[in-house]
Amino acid sequence: MSQPGDPAYGIASSTEHKIAIFPGGVPLLADGKVVGAVGVIGSKPDQDHAVAEAGAGAGAGEFTST
Repeated sequence: MSQPGDPAYGIASSTEHKIAIFPGGVPLLADGKVVGAVGVIGSKPDQDHAVAEAGAGAGAGEFTST
């Protein structure tokens, strides 16, 4: 659970607690269409995002990320 002052604090209330949104994910695109995603959670959002980007990059040539 995010604490006051953390980058994702309050994000659950933006959806009235109906869904969970976590920073740290990137879509996978093939021919301009979303075909999947890489999601990482467990650290700070910018670190999670960097790891997700690296994971998406591991499929270089097959997918691109935004």
